[in-house]
Amino acid sequence: MHVSVQAVYDADVDLVGQMLADEDFVTQKVRSTGATWQQVDVVGGAAESFTVTTRRQLPTTDIPAQFRSLVGSNLEVRQVEAWEAPETGVRRGTVVIEIAGVPVRLSGRMRLEPAAEGGTLHRVDGELKASIPLFGAAVEQATAGAVREAFAAEARAGAAWLGR
Repeated sequence: MHVSVQAVYDADVDLVGQMLADEDFVTQKVRSTGATWQQVDVVGGAAESFTVTTRRQLPTTDIPAQFRSLVGSNLEVRQVEAWEAPETGVRRGTVVIEIAGVPVRLSGRMRLEPAAEGGTLHRVDGELKASIPLFGAAVEQATAGAVREAFAAEARAGAAWLGR
């Protein structure tokens, strides 16, 4: 299943890249998704390529009841964002999201670029795959919704961070 999300930040691409490489911001954005536990690791910095690896534990209260028996009361989500070195006005990267113990994976591309209305457009396009017999499509739908909600929470955290 294809998943596409985007956010517009009121800052230039370089400043948004600095934010995304800031360990304090990453900790805050992970917390904003409802994580009950998190681990954050940022390698590299905004002036070069950098990788952000997060692990978070999320409650499964938002997952449809019929799928909770597959995952239990908590999910452990691992997310790796690998950002390339900045180019003039643009930044590209890749993202992988996996749920521990559940055969669900999102792999995609990320991009920061100037937005038409000003600021920076942060776009993520990926393919979500749930390898669960009979229930794969339904799990993909539920997971796609959770990914969209998490990205929206992260975008709100980013807007607040940049507004300080």
